[in-house]
Amino acid sequence: MLKYILKRFLIMLVTLWVIITLTFILMVSIPGSPFNSDQSSNETIRANLEAHYNLDEPYPVQYLLYLKSIATFDFGPSIKQPNQSVNDLLSRGFPISLELGILTIIVAVISGIILGILAALRHNGVIDYLAMGIAVLGISIPNFILATLLIQQLAVNLELFPTATWSSPAHMILPIAALATGPMAIIARLTRSTMLEVLTQDYIKMAKAKGLSPWKIVFKHALRNALMPVVTIMGTLLAGILTGTFVIEQIFAIPGMGKYFVESINQRDYPVIMGTTVFYSAFLILMLFLVDIAYGILDPRIKFHRKGGD
Repeated sequence: MLKYILKRFLIMLVTLWVIITLTFILMVSIPGSPFNSDQSSNETIRANLEAHYNLDEPYPVQYLLYLKSIATFDFGPSIKQPNQSVNDLLSRGFPISLELGILTIIVAVISGIILGILAALRHNGVIDYLAMGIAVLGISIPNFILATLLIQQLAVNLELFPTATWSSPAHMILPIAALATGPMAIIARLTRSTMLEVLTQDYIKMAKAKGLSPWKIVFKHALRNALMPVVTIMGTLLAGILTGTFVIEQIFAIPGMGKYFVESINQRDYPVIMGTTVFYSAFLILMLFLVDIAYGILDPRIKFHRKGGD
């Protein structure tokens, strides 16, 4: 187990270094300067600003300074908001984005598992067709399209929910619904297929022969094994949800990291772009690592040894 964790940790570091390097290369490859849009700045002022942010240094020097800032967890000041550091923006916006992501995951997992179980228990019945129909729609409609439809119908036409900011539970319903529908559909379809397979196993037939109630059989004996594939894809779903919050935050005017990230791209605010990218990459890589460990703990058949699979 310890060797496996160390191996995965080294892979994490290499992956993060690749992301850091690619992000830096992409930033320096963009022609021009982030100060070109400042019409009030002449050549001298622009040169002084570039020197202040080390943008006049050779690329290798900039890269080493960039690595140093990441190693010390100090992403530097924002170019377009000099009175704010990237760390300040992360500390202010990330908790909101994380709250949105966590609530979305909870809603998607619970609703997806319930739909999948009901569909499996009522296989080829009305509930099965209805649940899978909802799942197909959830997979087919992009979250930004769904968000627009929810705003138009439920917020504008029916006036049931507010549409902007993140100040009350009522403000959270539509963004969470728009973001959770896709992952919920994936989880529902996967739970249904694995549950149907598990329910045909011999130990389930034995439990039925002993006279156990159907719900006890499902929740005590079948569900744990049926959820193994769901746990496997949780890392991918988590990455999709947390990065998908950027678009949803823009649509619903949620003051999370999506707002600052999109603004930084439009304004070519290099420190914010690179700091946000590295921070989210590190966070997602860590989540994928924890999912791998959790999968091995939940399934005792998996052994952590050198010649076995990861």
